[in-house]
Amino acid sequence: MSLILQIALKSALNRRYTLGLVVFVIAISCALLLTVERVRQDARSSFSQSIAGTDLIIGARTSPIQLMLYSVFRIGNASNNIRWESYEAITRHPAIAWSVPISLGDSHQGFPVLGTSAAYFQHLRYGQKQALRLRAGRFFEDGADHVFGAVIGAEVAAQLNYQMGDKIVLSHGMPTQQAQKAQLTQEHDVKPFQVIGILARTGTPVDRTVHVNLQAIEALHLDWQAGAPIPQFSIAPEHVRKFDLQPQQITAALIGLKNRSAVFRVQRSVNSFADEALLAVIPGVALDELWQMLSQVEQLLLGIAALVALISFCSLIAVISASLNERRRELAILRAVGASTMYIAGLLLLESAMLSLLGLFFGIAIVDLMSLIGASHLQDHFGISLQMSLIRSSELPAIGGLLLAGLFAGLIPAWRAYRYTLSDGLSTRL
Repeated sequence: MSLILQIALKSALNRRYTLGLVVFVIAISCALLLTVERVRQDARSSFSQSIAGTDLIIGARTSPIQLMLYSVFRIGNASNNIRWESYEAITRHPAIAWSVPISLGDSHQGFPVLGTSAAYFQHLRYGQKQALRLRAGRFFEDGADHVFGAVIGAEVAAQLNYQMGDKIVLSHGMPTQQAQKAQLTQEHDVKPFQVIGILARTGTPVDRTVHVNLQAIEALHLDWQAGAPIPQFSIAPEHVRKFDLQPQQITAALIGLKNRSAVFRVQRSVNSFADEALLAVIPGVALDELWQMLSQVEQLLLGIAALVALISFCSLIAVISASLNERRRELAILRAVGASTMYIAGLLLLESAMLSLLGLFFGIAIVDLMSLIGASHLQDHFGISLQMSLIRSSELPAIGGLLLAGLFAGLIPAWRAYRYTLSDGLSTRL
């Protein structure tokens, strides 16, 4: 038996280039299928864990998905802002326990800047309702006396190598990468901020956000008008406290209720607010709408990945079947040294299974390598935190299905080899 296996192994090595190409195709198809599934699962997990304990998100009237995306995940831009008077009127509703105002629009080296109140660190929850924690420093406080303190996320600190006490300069708006490279961004360089706190990693968009208080947002734009600095006019940082830094408008607000049973009542109250066109969305409902909207795209991507896997196993059938005519004499020699027709058929099945197994092994390695390389990019640009693991339990059915497909792919050439006879293999074909 060992002699037969040695002959079969040498036969495979003799065809190593062709079989190596088949392994490569299987590996790529496996990697594509697992990557689509892994990103899909981690995207849902990251989005659902980014906000917990918040009952409503309030913003200017737009689509619920858009409001949730820009207020929680820092994706996209607000269509309009909320007047501060409207925000105060809404928060006086007796069913509301707490509220967190949010002001967006500025950035720092590609990371979003979020203006908020000290209540943000007290009430915001993520994951399993975990509170934000500091890795170093302290949280900022409300008021004009705490204007130029910034609390940065873990990813901001890691990528920009910031430490406590470092000075940072914020930019107006969210510039594109081309604008940053061309140095076309408008910076608030007259009013630098000091890093007073670094948050512990959360795996949410908080990690890539620079947090300042609402008064800081107002102070930055005292000498700006219509989105541009006033020519030949600048207010020094030490003079900003002389001005009224009460916010005039905010981007959105996070709302927590005393009793969740009142969520629909408060939502109707906000949606029918008379003084301004506002929208209140329930985060879980908005996420469900997002996944429903993307479900067809998910199925399409999974279908394409499955089709690529099918094509790769068809190529496996084609390669093994095409090599049978060249190997008929080899198979006859195996028969001559004592191999039965069933054994030869099993040998071809084993060859198909080994090629599939090698392809799956390299495919999983490619997925893990891509996850390692692309994790930071997905986290920075889309807020998707990839969970690092060699093989996930949810991926086992897909891996098992691919391995069974490899075995099935070997059935056709194995059946053909079973039909070959010793005389057919030894006969001369012209």
